[in-house]
Amino acid sequence: MNKSEVNKYLEERSKDFYLLSDKIWENAEIRFKEKQSVNDYQTFLEKEGFSVKVGLAGLKTAFSASWGSGKPVIGFLGEYDALPGLSQKAGVAVKEQLVSEGNGHGCGHNLLGVGSLMGAIGYKHYLESENKSGTVIYFGCPAEEGGSGKTFMAREGIFDNLDVALCWHPSDVNMLPPGPVLANYSIRYSFTGKASHAAAAPEAGRSALDALELMNIGVQFLREHMPSTARIHYAITDTGGISPNIVQAHASALYQIRAPFAPELISLYERVNNIARGAALMTDTKVDIKFLKGTSNTLLIPALDEVMYKNMCEIENPILGACDLDFAHEIVKTQKAPDQIKEDFNIKPKAWNKAGNIPLPGSSDVGDVSWVCPVSQCGTSTWPAGTAAHSWQAVSCGKSDFAHRGMLFAGQIIASTAVDLCNNPEIIEEAWKQLRAKTGNQPYQCPIPKEITPDELEAETT
Repeated sequence: MNKSEVNKYLEERSKDFYLLSDKIWENAEIRFKEKQSVNDYQTFLEKEGFSVKVGLAGLKTAFSASWGSGKPVIGFLGEYDALPGLSQKAGVAVKEQLVSEGNGHGCGHNLLGVGSLMGAIGYKHYLESENKSGTVIYFGCPAEEGGSGKTFMAREGIFDNLDVALCWHPSDVNMLPPGPVLANYSIRYSFTGKASHAAAAPEAGRSALDALELMNIGVQFLREHMPSTARIHYAITDTGGISPNIVQAHASALYQIRAPFAPELISLYERVNNIARGAALMTDTKVDIKFLKGTSNTLLIPALDEVMYKNMCEIENPILGACDLDFAHEIVKTQKAPDQIKEDFNIKPKAWNKAGNIPLPGSSDVGDVSWVCPVSQCGTSTWPAGTAAHSWQAVSCGKSDFAHRGMLFAGQIIASTAVDLCNNPEIIEEAWKQLRAKTGNQPYQCPIPKEITPDELEAETT
C-alpha cells in the first residue's frame, strides 16, 4: 500500500469523520468542560480498535487512544474545546447567534481534533495493510483555549515516550508555520484598598480601582520599550462595584504576556509585576500577583517540516471540489470591500520558510510538546482567505463542505507524513538531533509550577 492508497481510503471514509466533526461543533464545550466531546471520541476510537484511557495528568477531559506496538511511536495531537460567547449559526454570512451568549468553535477545534484523528486512522490502516510494526497514539488534549491542557500533560510526562508528534490547525491558508508561536504567561493582578464615602471622607479611602488604572497606564508606557515581537493583553475582571460615591476597595485584571522566547517572557513578566507593585505603592493599596498558567514557544524541526511540506505540495487539495464556494464568497464580503476580493481561498501552499525565524503572534500549548519530542504541524484552509480565527465567520464556516475538505486535506498530509517517517527512521533520528541542538540537550522545564493544578486553574478560569 502506498500513500496515495492511504489518502484514497481516508477520502472514502470521509463522511464518517465529517459527522464526528459536526457533532463536536454542535455541542460546543469550553475548556475543562469537554465531557460529551470526549465521550464521542471514545466511542469512535473504540470502534476503530483503539484502547482508550480517559483522565490524564489530572485532567478529566484528557485522553489517549493507542493501537499497535513497537517503533516508531507516533503521536497525533487533537483538540476539541470551543470558545465562550461565540455562538453562531452555521452556513450563514450574517452574524446570528445559535444560542444567546453560547459557545462556538471560533478556532476550528472541532475540525482540528478530527483532522488529526484522520491522520492517525489513515496511518493505522497503512500499518495493518503492510503488517508493519509501529505504535499509533491519538491524544485528546483539552483546554487549549485558556487552559494549557498539553502543558499540564507535558509536565506529567504524557508525551515522554513519543518518537515524534504530528498535528495541524485550521487556517485561511495552506502552510507550515514560518516561525515559532510565542511563549505565554497568564497572571491575575488583584488590588485591595479601603472603602469609604467618596464625598464625605475621601481621605479615608484607598482606591483599588485607581491602582488598577495606574497599572494599566504603566503597562501602556511599557509597550514602547519592549521587543516588537512581544505582546501584552489585559481584561479588567473586577472594577470594585458600580457606585461612584464609594471608594472601590477591590479591583482586579487578568493579563497575558507573550514573547518569542522564555528569557524575554520572564523579563517582561518581572517588569509588569514591578509596575503593579508601583501602582499599589502610589495608592497605598496592596496587590496580590497570582501566576495562573503558561505555555512554551514552539521549537520547529526542519527535518520533519520538510517531509510534511513535501506531502502538502504533492497531495491534490480536495477543497477544489467543494459545493459551497458561493457561501465562502459571501463570507469574504463580510470582511473585505468588494474591490479587495480577489479569491476565496489561497489554494497553493505558501512557500516554506526553512529558517523558521518569523514569530507568529499567537500562542499554543503545542509548544510544550515540542520541547519534549520533535513536532511538526501544518495549517490548511478551512475558511476563506482573510478570515480571522475567533470570529463569528470562522464559526459559521465550521460545518461547511469546504471546511470538511480542508480537514480531509490535513488528515491526508498527516497520515502521509507518518508513513514517510515509518519508512525512513533516519529522519526521526535527525529530528532528535535537531531538537537536542535547539534545547542544548537540557530537559524540558514546564512553565507551570508543580503546585498549580488543573482543578485550581479551572476554578480560576470558570
